[in-house]
Amino acid sequence: LNAGIQLDRALAILIDLYSDSPLKPIVEKVRKSVQGGSSFADALSKYPKYFSRLYVNMVRSGETGGVLEIIMSRLAGFLELTQAIREEIISAMIYPIILVSVGGIAIAILLTFVIPKFALIFQEMNVVLPLPTRITMSVAYFIRDYWYIFVGLIVLSILSLKNYQKTEQGKYNVDKIKLKIPLIGKLIFKIQIARFARTLGTLIKSGVPILQSLTIVKETLTNEVIARSLINVYSGVKEGEGIAGPLKESKIFPPLLIHMITVGEETGSLENMLAKVADVYENEVKNTIKRLMSLLEPLMILFMGLLIGFIVVSMLMAIFSITDLPI
Repeated sequence: LNAGIQLDRALAILIDLYSDSPLKPIVEKVRKSVQGGSSFADALSKYPKYFSRLYVNMVRSGETGGVLEIIMSRLAGFLELTQAIREEIISAMIYPIILVSVGGIAIAILLTFVIPKFALIFQEMNVVLPLPTRITMSVAYFIRDYWYIFVGLIVLSILSLKNYQKTEQGKYNVDKIKLKIPLIGKLIFKIQIARFARTLGTLIKSGVPILQSLTIVKETLTNEVIARSLINVYSGVKEGEGIAGPLKESKIFPPLLIHMITVGEETGSLENMLAKVADVYENEVKNTIKRLMSLLEPLMILFMGLLIGFIVVSMLMAIFSITDLPI
């Protein structure tokens, strides 16, 4: 579009590029709708699985203002930035997940295969074993004989939590608990504030009306506690109060966001102020993730080491007690 190519031809080029993509039939249908006289935004709105309300409304504002190519570039930048933050979070979690998985497998092998073989030897000798050894052997036998209880409880807990979260009150309560979790709660809060500021700023800059923008932003937030607070903000803006006042009254949003929005409303540069707030919180999210990972990794290594060390030492104590060797 920036090169001056018509929308119909641009979509045709995309269809060629999407030779092996599941998006190809979607783009073909969108192109047919556009050729049939439908607006680009209306054609996209038929496929909410692929194109969110934010996406569709930004496209609609671009079509209305005759600046579709600018809006599409802005939308691409927004989506790329959002994806980059998401991938950074996922990348940071890879090492801890691998560490827990490997450590868990090692402990499971020790408890279900190695310890029971030692236990048979100790039973044949008919000796009184040290307390740590008896504890380890009891846990090993329990896991070996009743592992399905653990699996069943885990599956049942996950299914119960998912079903509970499907209810409005359940989702609200779970999200409220998430925000209160030490360290993790602050990270979730910062992610939500960054998303709020970035999305609202992008929508306003793209010409989407403020009330419509707030509705769309509410749908993009994944934490129900913060999302619900926007209902009162929407009512306040509708009554002419502006955004900063209702945000402050909610007692959820941070002072930095409120003050920057106040300045933005007074100077007529609200979208720029929101972008600056988004930059601040996105950087804080990255730094918080780095700090959490630097703290979490040694703690996990220490925990796994202590657990495996306890198992090994309990077996050595039994061996030394049998042979009457000093420990």
